[in-house]
Amino acid sequence: MSVRATLVAAVLFAGALGSGVSQAATYAYVSNADSQDISVFSLDKSSGSLAAIETVPVGGTVMPMALSPDHLRLYAALRSKPYSVVSFAVNPLDGRLIELGRAPLAESMAYVSTDATGRYLFSASYGGNLLAVNRIAENGVAGDVQQTVKTGPMAHAIRNAPDNRYVFASVLGSDAWLRLKFDASNGQLTEDAAPAHSLPAKSGPRHFVFSPDHRFVYLIDELDGKLHVLAFDSTRDKVKPVQTVSILPPNFSGDKPWGADVHVTPDGRFLYASERTSNTLAVYRVSAKSGELTRIGTYQTEKQPRGFNIDPSGKYLLAVGQLSSNMSAYRIDRDSGALTLIGQYPVGKGANWIEIVEFEGSNGN
Repeated sequence: MSVRATLVAAVLFAGALGSGVSQAATYAYVSNADSQDISVFSLDKSSGSLAAIETVPVGGTVMPMALSPDHLRLYAALRSKPYSVVSFAVNPLDGRLIELGRAPLAESMAYVSTDATGRYLFSASYGGNLLAVNRIAENGVAGDVQQTVKTGPMAHAIRNAPDNRYVFASVLGSDAWLRLKFDASNGQLTEDAAPAHSLPAKSGPRHFVFSPDHRFVYLIDELDGKLHVLAFDSTRDKVKPVQTVSILPPNFSGDKPWGADVHVTPDGRFLYASERTSNTLAVYRVSAKSGELTRIGTYQTEKQPRGFNIDPSGKYLLAVGQLSSNMSAYRIDRDSGALTLIGQYPVGKGANWIEIVEFEGSNGN
């Protein structure tokens, strides 16, 4: 991190904290792999419309991103050589990004996330067949790789358990969902004695999310068009199968399924999953008691929808496609979960990941 970047960030955040943000603000960040930049938007919470703020060059194939727990840092992984993670400061006043530093990654990473403390960056490598940990400094800048852990083929995602005692990772080529012990005092991952949760052969587990109440895990497959509901025992950090549903649209006619992303609304009532062969978003109602899913609709969206996200208010969903030049914004019906298209907004080439952050307005966090 340069002296100039440090000073600029300090001045910005001192001003934000000192004066207070006059009103709540929501910002969306889109990574564009082929144009090698990040599109920054503001989201109007009353209408759901978007306004472009800036486009930030990153000088590499930028794909997965993650926000720090306090939302004041954005981490973006470059999947072109030299493999690295770029740390940005997020300005709560206008959403603009300030690059603070770059650090090496162990491999080309398909997924990045932070632990609950914000002191460690996790990553999963599809091509390198490994998981890795980078330390994050007190100023929020990611540093060098401190550990790598070999997995089966094609590790695809890694996230911490809600209690931060374990991390879980999906390994597409092994059809497995792994559990590893995590020591937040030193950032070390340790292979766990518990066997991996096995998925059906050639299912290809990809992304997963915890329900807001931490009682369930929703795991989407890449290869078979399925999504799994797992009951999560938070006292033992273990899961058991509850339900498997299809994410494919009715009368699917593609050569092969191609699942991508999954998200749950903040109130836990609705779940959305993207499928890239049909360019669709599948929508489900979630049972508060059992976690089971009931299909309520399918919506056409951007071409090859690798990434989408839901804003923290649960009112809006944003979706991008790797083969589309636009991002679609949808309003989520609070009663039914149905999607209504608000508008489409230009983004860069190869758009693939969205992070959304909300600042409440009183003190920038």
